[in-house]
Amino acid sequence: MPPLLARVEARTLLAFLLVAGSLWGFAALAEEVMEGDTHRLDARLLLALRDPADPGRALGPPALRTAMRDVTALGGATVLLSLTAALMAALAIRRQPRSALFLGVVVAGGQALSHGTKAIFDRPRPDLLPHATETFAASFPSGHSMMAAATWLTLAMMLARSEPQRRMKAFLIVLAALVTVAVGVSRVYLGVHWPTDVLAGWTLGTAWALLCFLLARWLSLRGGIEPERGGP
Repeated sequence: MPPLLARVEARTLLAFLLVAGSLWGFAALAEEVMEGDTHRLDARLLLALRDPADPGRALGPPALRTAMRDVTALGGATVLLSLTAALMAALAIRRQPRSALFLGVVVAGGQALSHGTKAIFDRPRPDLLPHATETFAASFPSGHSMMAAATWLTLAMMLARSEPQRRMKAFLIVLAALVTVAVGVSRVYLGVHWPTDVLAGWTLGTAWALLCFLLARWLSLRGGIEPERGGP
C-alpha cells in the first residue's frame, strides 16, 4: 500500500473511531444526567467558579466577566452564521461553489440537531445562582458548546481543505478546538449551563463535525465537491 494512501486510510479510521467514541460518550452522559446522577457534581463545579461569600458573583475582576461574555458570543448564532456566510462567499470566490453549498447545509444541519436534542431532553437551566447573560432554550446539551464544536471545527476543516500547507491545516484545526473549549468554559462561568451540558455539547458537536469531515472526503473522491489541496 502506498504511504500516502495508508495515511489517508488511517486518518479515516481514526475519524470513525472518534465519531463512535463521541456518540457513545454523549449517550452515556445523557443517561446519567436524566437519572439525576450528575447533579451533585454539576452543582459543585458551578459553585467553584463563584464567590463563596456571594454566589451571585463570579470569581475574578469585572474585566474577566466582560471577557467571558465576549467569548460566549463566539458560540452564538449571530457570530456563527455570519462566519459561515463569509466563508461560503470566500469558497465561491475561490471557484469552489459545491464546497460552499456543502458548508451551508452542514451548519444548518448542526443547528437543527442542536435544537432537536434540546427539545428531547428539556433540562432546566441552573437555578443555583443568577445568570450573567440571557437564555432562551433548554439546558441540555449546551447549544453554544455544541454549535461552537460543530461550526468552528467544520469551518476549520473546509478552510484546511483549501490550504496546501500541512502546518496551516493543523493550525486551523487547533485554533477551532481552542475556541470551542473557551466557549464551553464561558457558559459555565456565566452560570447559564451545568458543566455536563457543556461536555455533552462538545461530544455531540465534535461527532457532527467529524461526520461532516468524512462526508466531505467521500464526496470529494466522487466529484461531489472540489478536491482537497495539499497533503492530509
